[in-house]
Amino acid sequence: MQGNSHDDVRRHNLSTILRLVHRGGAASRAQLTRQTGLNRSTVGTLVAELGERGLVEERTPDPTKLAGRPSPIVVASDRVVAIAVNPEIDAITVGVVALSGVVHRSIRFATSSSPTAVEAVAITAGIVDDLRNALSQYSIIGIGLAVPGLVRASDGLVRHAPHLGWVDEPLCDLLAAATGLPVVAANDASLGASAERYFGAGQGMTDLIYLNGGSSGIGGGLVVGGMATGGRAGYAGEFGHTRVSASGRADSAGIAGTLEAEVTRDALLTVLGLQASETDADTLERALLASDSPSVHAEVGRQLDFLAVALAGAVNVLNPQLIVLGGFLAALHAADPDRLSRAVAALSLGTAFDGVQIAPALLGSNLLLIGAAELAFEALLLDPQLDRGNTLGLPALSVKAAGSPAASIPH
Repeated sequence: MQGNSHDDVRRHNLSTILRLVHRGGAASRAQLTRQTGLNRSTVGTLVAELGERGLVEERTPDPTKLAGRPSPIVVASDRVVAIAVNPEIDAITVGVVALSGVVHRSIRFATSSSPTAVEAVAITAGIVDDLRNALSQYSIIGIGLAVPGLVRASDGLVRHAPHLGWVDEPLCDLLAAATGLPVVAANDASLGASAERYFGAGQGMTDLIYLNGGSSGIGGGLVVGGMATGGRAGYAGEFGHTRVSASGRADSAGIAGTLEAEVTRDALLTVLGLQASETDADTLERALLASDSPSVHAEVGRQLDFLAVALAGAVNVLNPQLIVLGGFLAALHAADPDRLSRAVAALSLGTAFDGVQIAPALLGSNLLLIGAAELAFEALLLDPQLDRGNTLGLPALSVKAAGSPAASIPH
């Protein structure tokens, strides 16, 4: 990532520095000078301006670990935050994510049924209001939505979220009107791919595939040649609707024999005797690893073989470096990783599969929150001179939304 020392591109240079410390972590001024190609005094001036705007902080490094005069360490601010939202068929999760990558809060509001778009907006707005009323000394940039469905890139219109029953819902406009904050949205799995690329298993990689398995089915995201790939309108990555069998079993879109029809969390829960409301991905993984039931092992093998069909097709077409699995797919992979790798290899061209890694997502339950926040941060990363409005703060608090019992949220 190269900067430029001319005054007419100051905004670009500020953006360059901010992206480096936001996505790359703490860096000294000397490191930033080397990474950008700017001279030391220019970097110092840019860092000072970002500091004045509250976007970065400078800290003194440990002098016992360095020789000579230590260069100050520049870190992205913990006090600049985005609100991240992930609506699902059984809950709406709202998080407060800092520019530094710290997830300050994660609030899960369980729903007894799949919410309508209007209900999802009302619940989210209630949680956001409670957060804003309690905040001080923090600056909220905006809201990022990770939606389990097709989201039009141009305006954030939710064209189709089949499990939620949403069609052509102006979710961004509705939530912006309800909260007074700027709102942006994208497909949840695409945001998961971006999060893993910048902060998780895909750091430093230019070509990766991310598949997420959740209560709303299976979606995916792509990074090709170092660029996130959404397709013409932002709908790329719908791996769940890839045909993997001759079965008549249909998915949420009515297509038979697809990955989403054959590989499901519900089938795993049923064979394990677990309830969906009481089982997250980590609990599911532990249960799969602990089970010695032949029926559980048979179901795991069946689903892994169908997953391998979809992954092998993606390997042959895209030739990735890495395949990252999140949600219940990570739990399924953990149950028998060797079987999945062998099955994908058997269905892939040897040269295309050579060197491909298949790995679980590293960001765990925070993955989609971090991805949604990254979407909200993008405008700031493009222009760090944006006016961010009032400064707010975040003491320890209890959150109560839409009539739910208050949930104590630890600091």
